[in-house]
Amino acid sequence: MSDERDIVAADEWDAGHMGCGEVIILLRMRMQKLEEGEVLKLTAYDPGAPVDLPAWCRMTGRRMVRADHPFYWIEEKPKE
Repeated sequence: MSDERDIVAADEWDAGHMGCGEVIILLRMRMQKLEEGEVLKLTAYDPGAPVDLPAWCRMTGRRMVRADHPFYWIEEKPKE
């Protein structure tokens, strides 16, 4: 994975201590606003995030550029 200094985030979102279920729903909406290849930097303190967020990326075709709990950089997939 890339070094944080090498990643340019098009958007940042601090989800704080929100539960992963709610984070996933809101994350989908935020990611859809990005262009293909743009990255969202997400801050999520939920203890399930290290497992749930990479799984969500795999299921939705997005790429986890870097994960260093509580920080996650997620790349938007190509538009269909």
